[in-house]
Amino acid sequence: MTAEPNAHEYFDGLYKRSDDPWLLRDRWYERRKRALTLAALPDEHYRRVYEPGCANGEFTAELAGRCDALLAADLNPAAVELARRRVADLAHVQVEQRAMPDEWPEGEFDLIVVSEVAYYLSQDQLGRLALRLTSSLAQGGTIAACHWRRPIEGWPFTGDHVHAELRAEVALPLLSHYEDDDFMLDVWSSNMASVHQREAR
Repeated sequence: MTAEPNAHEYFDGLYKRSDDPWLLRDRWYERRKRALTLAALPDEHYRRVYEPGCANGEFTAELAGRCDALLAADLNPAAVELARRRVADLAHVQVEQRAMPDEWPEGEFDLIVVSEVAYYLSQDQLGRLALRLTSSLAQGGTIAACHWRRPIEGWPFTGDHVHAELRAEVALPLLSHYEDDDFMLDVWSSNMASVHQREAR
């Protein structure tokens, strides 16, 4: 019987070796993925945003330009410190150490972005994540999920599994979907208006 992977030990090991374990700053793949995720968000600006699993804050810094207030969080203390440094000049951004989905923040959010993190959860945690996402989303708000599709050594799930579970459990219309050989991006919202329609209102 294979032991369940330990997320704390896994991420501690990654951040002991590098302050950018996934080369988020340098790889075109990562920069392109962030650009596509930002472009898929149907509203130009959001009031309150939550980004669990923020890693070293590269996406956090870009997402900050699209909102009034941003709460970013990560399980790993080294990642939290790196993200805080990355957004130190952005007064409307707060970075906290939180485990997803159990240490979920209070209140409602107009946008929640779950990127490259949900396949580190158990099946039970995935189900609780879907409930958290829908219960804390403000009316008309947006949920975006983006994940790597290929296997991750030592972990049972891929992005395909994560997105299949979220599509089954998130009780909101799927607004848009993108996939290529590497990653999958889904956006849900209770507001089904197109970008053009949103601007025309």
